Amino acid sequence: MKKVPSLILFLILAINLHSQPDGKLVILHTNDLHSRLTGYAPESAYTPLSQGDDSTTGGFARIAGIIKTEKKKNKGAMLVLDAGDFFMGTLFPGLEAETGFQLRLMKKMGYDAVALGNHEFDFGPAWLAGVISSSASRGEIPSILSSNLIFDEKDGRDDSLEKLCSSSLIARKLLIERGGLKIGIFSVLGKEAAGFAPKAAPVTFKSRISVAKEMVKELSAEKCDIIICLSHSGIVRDKNGEWTGEDFELAKKVKGISLIIGGHSHSSLDKAIVVNGIPIVQTGEFGKFVGSLSLSFAGGKMSVDDCRLIHVNDIVEADKDIYDMIEEQKQKISVNVLNQLGLAYEKPVARASFVVSGNDTGNNFTESNLGPMVADAIHSYVNSLNSKGTDVSIIAAGMLFDRILPGMQTAPDIFRIVPLGSGSDNVPGYPLARLYITGRELKNVLEVLQVAYKSSADNYCYYAGIRVEYNPDKGFLRKIKKVELVRPAGILINVDFEKRNKTLYSITADSYMLEFIGIIKKKSFGIVNVVPKDGNGMKITDMKSTVIDMDESRDGIQEGKEWLALINYLSLMKDTDGDGIPDIDTRYSEPVKCFFTVKGK
Repeated sequence: MKKVPSLILFLILAINLHSQPDGKLVILHTNDLHSRLTGYAPESAYTPLSQGDDSTTGGFARIAGIIKTEKKKNKGAMLVLDAGDFFMGTLFPGLEAETGFQLRLMKKMGYDAVALGNHEFDFGPAWLAGVISSSASRGEIPSILSSNLIFDEKDGRDDSLEKLCSSSLIARKLLIERGGLKIGIFSVLGKEAAGFAPKAAPVTFKSRISVAKEMVKELSAEKCDIIICLSHSGIVRDKNGEWTGEDFELAKKVKGISLIIGGHSHSSLDKAIVVNGIPIVQTGEFGKFVGSLSLSFAGGKMSVDDCRLIHVNDIVEADKDIYDMIEEQKQKISVNVLNQLGLAYEKPVARASFVVSGNDTGNNFTESNLGPMVADAIHSYVNSLNSKGTDVSIIAAGMLFDRILPGMQTAPDIFRIVPLGSGSDNVPGYPLARLYITGRELKNVLEVLQVAYKSSADNYCYYAGIRVEYNPDKGFLRKIKKVELVRPAGILINVDFEKRNKTLYSITADSYMLEFIGIIKKKSFGIVNVVPKDGNGMKITDMKSTVIDMDESRDGIQEGKEWLALINYLSLMKDTDGDGIPDIDTRYSEPVKCFFTVKGK
């Protein structure tokens, strides 16, 4: 009888030892892919099925090739994960609701799970629900994770997405066993990322810190050997070059997370940042790198054996099956989207002999030559195709997602520059819209926008149609000294700032940007109030009424898009080398200025 307690003790010890297995795990991870299914840039140079003959980066066929190669090299346990923003940024998402293509493609590539980022909500919760449902009805898809969603009980716009959570097509957590290891995975969307998801409404997001604590408690109760957080929140350097940000804070405040795989901030980390013993990793953006993390487990403790970034470049042997699937989808884009616009996927638009950069200039947005060119394109487009035209055109740095590299540019290359949003038609992109304000209001808008970018560099704006003199040394609302409208042939018309001047001036931007004009009062802490008006001076109550009709000869509103404006503008440029393709004007080889510094005024 005395042997029975000893036997029980032995069994308990055996169970405990089994719950803390030794082993190895390799995790391949990506983030912020933004539907970059094909390499860039320019896309015409992308040749993934041959090596050593192009300088493009990325592409899902290459990423699939890396996953296949790494699985052959590592015979043990492996996971493939993505930390969000896998959608949006190219022409491909435009067909997702009908074809459910990308998620099925990612499953075939080898992805086990993906997290929802802010850009998955760009077309609203109903669109996202439709895409996920469409994808799952056509084949296998990766597990989709989102742990801090909050649904509105009274607003039905998120009901279809809520149903997917109830059916587990979107899950709060995922339990996977690999190589004898029990792995728990959850995902959170950070505060800043949630702020960049205005179309998610009425969906909101619970605090990532509180949710992470809840999930760690749940997954620990599940006896997980490793708990992974897919965090679409971000990590950045402060002014002293030290790492900080929401993922840094997450690791400091939440105990029990084994690993944070991050996204949102587009940070390329060639080695893990360890905070409170928690490794934080991230791969940058657009599929330029695949992260590889090798972990060991011994005595219930995890250690990092290796952390590296695998460059997705021309030396990678691509997966032909994935390549063929993407090529077939490209043809569908041509037929269903581009052909109706007189375009084709591989049809040349223009040729570049120099780099035209947007928001990738080390946050020195004043040095962008792309921003002014896009503003000029919008200005030319609206003034040539709409009878009312526009006085001022604006593009925000945060709307510029790519740059133009030397070579032949096609419609997909141009679309990637300004890919965000949707309108009321089936053409992707926010529609161009126009509102009217007084001269005094115009000055105040420019004053506030000159300050707004300091809180977020994405708010930095580029303009066309105006020439501004300002003194940066002056106080708030006292910097702008002179504003002139630039008319054809260089004619300048002075804008009167006096309150008694009721002359209205039109501003054109994408509809998302113009909504910002309407909340200038909030941005200026109540000091400035701008009332958006129509051409008759009546207050605008519905921003949809501001959308510009780009073909007034047809019934209804024919929406204009920033990317179509840029294609139109480039097509008007001269063919300087005689090859039949317009060449980008060399005047854009340097930033084109419309703000000029004056002192002593």
